[in-house]
Amino acid sequence: MRPKKYLFTLVILLLLIALTGCSLNSNAAITNTTISNDNSKITVIDYMGREVAVPKKVDRIACLYAYTGHVVTMLGEGNKMVAVNNGLKRDTLLLDMIPAINDASVTNRGDKINIEELANTKPDLIFIQASTAKDEGEVRKLDELKIPYLVVNFNSIKEQQQSITMIGQALGKSEKAEKFNRFYNEIIAEVSEKVKDIPVKDRVRVYHSVMEATRTDPADSLPAEWIKVAGGVNVSVGENLRLIEKKYFASLEQILLWDPDVILVNQDGVADYILESSQWQTLKSVKTKKVYQLPNGVSRWGHPGGLETPLAILWTAKTLYPNKFADTNMEEITAKFYQEFFDYKLTPDLLEKILSGKDMRTPKGN
Repeated sequence: MRPKKYLFTLVILLLLIALTGCSLNSNAAITNTTISNDNSKITVIDYMGREVAVPKKVDRIACLYAYTGHVVTMLGEGNKMVAVNNGLKRDTLLLDMIPAINDASVTNRGDKINIEELANTKPDLIFIQASTAKDEGEVRKLDELKIPYLVVNFNSIKEQQQSITMIGQALGKSEKAEKFNRFYNEIIAEVSEKVKDIPVKDRVRVYHSVMEATRTDPADSLPAEWIKVAGGVNVSVGENLRLIEKKYFASLEQILLWDPDVILVNQDGVADYILESSQWQTLKSVKTKKVYQLPNGVSRWGHPGGLETPLAILWTAKTLYPNKFADTNMEEITAKFYQEFFDYKLTPDLLEKILSGKDMRTPKGN
């Protein structure tokens, strides 16, 4: 009996030692991983819900979506851009702020990435748009590169603010990002308070031209929302639009039937085209010369992929309801905005140019 008892005890002791050893090894692995993550990386959740380990120290940034270059510059990290979307090289104010963009590599055309060229720039972090992230071939190339990338996209004010928060987290600039979003919300609150008592029947009906005369806003888009916040009734929202290469268009016949009170355009030259074209002359907005060019600063104000959305809201509200915004000084607010968020002092001539929206982007191909 005694040998059996000793044998049983020995087996129990061996099992306990084995289990203890496994436990110690497991805890050591977890501890090592945690220390490594804490020392060098942070986790950021992008637009697609991906949890991405991002280096705490980011010295080289690839902005393959132009909007992200605008945000990176606003956060004070513009000089770290080593790869950019070609559109950033056309923004004259941005180039004046960050001359290094002239030397940055253009590593993508639309959704397609030249992965060898991108690899040569040796970025620590890459920003891409959702359309690229939905292309399996492009994702495969990025995954093979083994450089962290964040997907950035937005179709609403809330999503745009979330994108700014995310980029701020990734670059260690959360405080600056949240300061921008506070300003954004303050503008929304100010404008909403001033237009809230205007009956729907008395609100100004607006047609918004996006780059091309007949390209416009679908429902569930950022411009649809900010125009509503500004007190306008966007005539294209909820209407049947043609979808061509991810862009929405109205026919000229539709626009003539809508007969908007005001037309807003965000592309230099389109307002002149509409005012001078014989095809648009029956519109009340053309007859009354209420065809307005939106301002253009670091980006086109109010553009679906533009950064200066809060300024677009305020400018549009003042344009539509000048009596309610008689005390709003757009020159003063605009100058303060670029000084505060971009550390850039505007000259009087440049301020006037921004508010006119003219000659702020070089033509394609130049």
